Amino acid sequence: MLTAIRKEMPALLHLALPIIAGQLGQMLLGIADTAMVGWTGVVPLAACSLANAVLAIPAITGLGLLFGVAVRTSAAHGAGASHEAGEVLRHGCLLALIAGLALGLMATFGAPLLGHLGQSPEVAETARVYFIICGWSMIPAFVFTVFRQYCEALGAQWPAFWILLGSVLLNVLLNWIFIFGHWGSPVMGIEGAGWATLISRVIAMLVLFWYVQKALRFTRQRPVRWIAPLHPQEIRGLVKIGLPSAGQLLFEAGAFSFAAILLGWISKEALAAHHVALSCAAFTFMVPLGLSMASTIRIGSALGACQPERFRPIAFGAWIAGLAFMGCTALGFIFFGETVARWFVDDAVVIALTAKLLVIAGIFQLLDSQQVNAMGALRGLHDVRVPMGIVFAAYWLVALPVGASLAFRTSLGPIGMWVGLACGLGCAALLLTLRFLKKTRTEG
Repeated sequence: MLTAIRKEMPALLHLALPIIAGQLGQMLLGIADTAMVGWTGVVPLAACSLANAVLAIPAITGLGLLFGVAVRTSAAHGAGASHEAGEVLRHGCLLALIAGLALGLMATFGAPLLGHLGQSPEVAETARVYFIICGWSMIPAFVFTVFRQYCEALGAQWPAFWILLGSVLLNVLLNWIFIFGHWGSPVMGIEGAGWATLISRVIAMLVLFWYVQKALRFTRQRPVRWIAPLHPQEIRGLVKIGLPSAGQLLFEAGAFSFAAILLGWISKEALAAHHVALSCAAFTFMVPLGLSMASTIRIGSALGACQPERFRPIAFGAWIAGLAFMGCTALGFIFFGETVARWFVDDAVVIALTAKLLVIAGIFQLLDSQQVNAMGALRGLHDVRVPMGIVFAAYWLVALPVGASLAFRTSLGPIGMWVGLACGLGCAALLLTLRFLKKTRTEG
């Protein structure tokens, strides 16, 4: 087994590295908004947290719906079916447009309801316009995701990364202009951060579309015609994988977002600290997530090529790399949490609480790495329904009840909520790992 892992590891890391870089670049968009909005005060930072917490549920669900693009493209590539990869891309774009339109409409008509989530009226009102703009920005974000997954599944990882990195730099520049009122722009505050995100996402989508249309490497895999009759079986194939994957992410993102709402009932400082700590943890989480996506593609390709003996070596390589990296970042969070918190906000109460939350984040990162990598390996096997049930049980039957009890019935407060989230992550990691071992013992 060790020999097989060493054989698979270079190819896995070669695929994972640009994916990880791209995921980190995507996170930098949110990190830039959090940091730059945080410099304007605690209320805008709490409003940013509220808007992102509510948007995270449908946004991540929509991204999960699109996971079938990577799985089906990699399987088509492994089987040598070039034309099929183009049809996956074409139908994936349709799903992205539908999901993005639905999210934009939800944000527009749902913005007035932010004031009914038990938050400070000042925070809810400040979040309203930012919430709507970011909701509509998910249309280009979803379409970009489809093209990026298509490129990654076909071995063209770096172009999408460079385009995404450019959009991050553009977002930072536009934040500086719109939030603080430079270069003749009015001072727009948190609303300016929303416009910066929308513009940078639209440009990234257009550039990546242009690249796929022009690159010679995609000549055989591109759609023959973009405007053509749809194939119901292709849509069913994407939805069969994407819908349970969306359910998995819905249950996980929903748990973290609901936790943010509960913490908003405690204080705006607790909500702000939760957002900062979660942003930091989510940033480092992009490494195991990238490894997970790479293992999905590699295992999907092995499945298409009828090579089940490669399933475990690919998955184990991702697990080892993910745990090694998260072990290092856990030490950083534990020993330098207060320093990290000061990058985002200068409020002493928020800094102190964020540092405490980052200690817990450092511990549960190891569990988070294992659960996402096990889930990615199962997705490569097209096994998504049972994992969806496992994720639901781990977060909604364990994490939130335990976290809420500790937060409101003990003196732990926000720390108790994060302890509960760690318990849920542990359950998910254990059960998903056992599921993969059972599946590969049967199939491999």
